[in-house]
Amino acid sequence: MDRRARADWGPEQQGERRTPLSALCHRDGRVRHRALAEAAGHPELFPLVVVRCADWAEPVRRRARDLLAEILDAGTAVTLAPMILRVAGRYRGEHALGLLDGVLRQAPRERLAPLLVSGDRAVRRFAYRLAVEEGSLSPVELARAATEDDDAVVQGRCAEAALAGGVHAEVAEILLGGRNPQARSAGVTALRRLGRPERAVEFLADRSALVRACARYVVRQHGIDPLPWYRTRCADPGVEPGAAIGLGECGERADAPLLWGLLEHPEPGVRARAVAGLRRLDVTDVRRLRPLLDDPAPGVVGEATLALLPSARALPEEWLLSRLDAGRPRWERVSAWRLLDAHGDVVRLRAAVPLLGDPDVRLRTWAGHAVRRVVHRDPRALRSPEVAALLDRAGAVGR
Repeated sequence: MDRRARADWGPEQQGERRTPLSALCHRDGRVRHRALAEAAGHPELFPLVVVRCADWAEPVRRRARDLLAEILDAGTAVTLAPMILRVAGRYRGEHALGLLDGVLRQAPRERLAPLLVSGDRAVRRFAYRLAVEEGSLSPVELARAATEDDDAVVQGRCAEAALAGGVHAEVAEILLGGRNPQARSAGVTALRRLGRPERAVEFLADRSALVRACARYVVRQHGIDPLPWYRTRCADPGVEPGAAIGLGECGERADAPLLWGLLEHPEPGVRARAVAGLRRLDVTDVRRLRPLLDDPAPGVVGEATLALLPSARALPEEWLLSRLDAGRPRWERVSAWRLLDAHGDVVRLRAAVPLLGDPDVRLRTWAGHAVRRVVHRDPRALRSPEVAALLDRAGAVGR
């Protein structure tokens, strides 16, 4: 803001009338200092008063801080909170934050309400921290905030605070119904203190790894082994995707046949999580996993690619290069690149050069990085005639 105003009010415009806004952003500290006297009665200038609280000139800084202390009340605090929190990250910016903190701690609870629903994530984090420390929200209100806010920091803080004073069934149920893993995992963990392991069993197949881990912890604390449950679910045609990956997370290599049997399941999510479960069990069979690279579901192809990366050299190079063809689905091309990249330097370069002019930005960027890595290596690495020829082609594409 300062730079923009200074650009508008350069030396060639010194003869023109200066506005209070431009004066508050002037390069001369004496001008900024005088302008602060005019700002007191103009709420539209208050954000610049906040900026001047971190001014590099001490007289300006001191006067701005005195003025902010005068104008900051419960009403202006709500309006100025976003700017104060931004300035707080500057050198000497913490003073304004201290004033905001003090005013809001003394303000009626309802004054915090607009900040709790602010579109500014930093403002919501600040407001919820304040509400938790001051105890101005009930456990039920905190639990609802944990389930409804889209920021992970707010979710975690509110979920923890909702359970801090003791676990109530209503609070736990609200958390268990949350869309985000932070809330659900807190609710599942609370079931241990409520003595309700049977409710935790319902979350053993949750879509979130964090929630599944918490559910396993709770049932184990009550003497229940989750492994037989996972085995039973994976043998059922109605298996959930979370059960397939859950078996991989806590099972044994002897459980692999159950997961191999799910690779032809009609649900793409089950197929993808079954592959992920096999990877967790460190069970790989290139012959059986290779057909999944042609699966119609991108998620299955992605998981199969991850599982095959350690064995990428066992896949034919020419076959993988053909899968980079522009007519193929994007996820198949990305999969082929990742597997070719794992083959090593020369194969990576063979794959990269044709992609330097590719319309897909991501593939084109990866290819460019691969070529530059070779160019910036030890010159001895460039002695291969094939590598030299590929780099000549790459230069021709780049021209």
